[in-house]
Amino acid sequence: MAGPAIVVVAGFITAWLAISSSDGLVDDDYYKQGLAVNQRMARSDAASGLGLAAEVVVGDNGLDLRLFLSAREAAVLPENLVFKTVHPTRAGADQSVLLKRDSAGLYVGRLTAALRGRWHVSLEDQERKWRLTGDWNTDKASTLQLPAADVRRD
Repeated sequence: MAGPAIVVVAGFITAWLAISSSDGLVDDDYYKQGLAVNQRMARSDAASGLGLAAEVVVGDNGLDLRLFLSAREAAVLPENLVFKTVHPTRAGADQSVLLKRDSAGLYVGRLTAALRGRWHVSLEDQERKWRLTGDWNTDKASTLQLPAADVRRD
């Protein structure tokens, strides 16, 4: 009789955990995000058309960011960039950093918390005309290369 009683208690505990906790993995605006796919692809195409590529380096303290942005000769580089990090499972750890161009032509900014593990990364201009994206495992690589995506549609 103890076996079935344990299973019933475990079922109630499992149901309570499922109801009382949020997994944070499903976004409430999934439909709107689906509609924005074409806009994101257009911005990636714009970055590819400008020949943009970036290299991101984190300083020794784990907070200071330095970024080198390259482009085709005709492209005008902006004064400020927005660097976003999105954790795959912990939305509360996401960061957005404003990077400002210094006198040497590098973009510099500061994270609010050090990055550990795997992150989805995006880099865009403040007008949101173009963007570069990539994945970064900071435990395996201290630098990140963000080439412009070669998006092909069939």
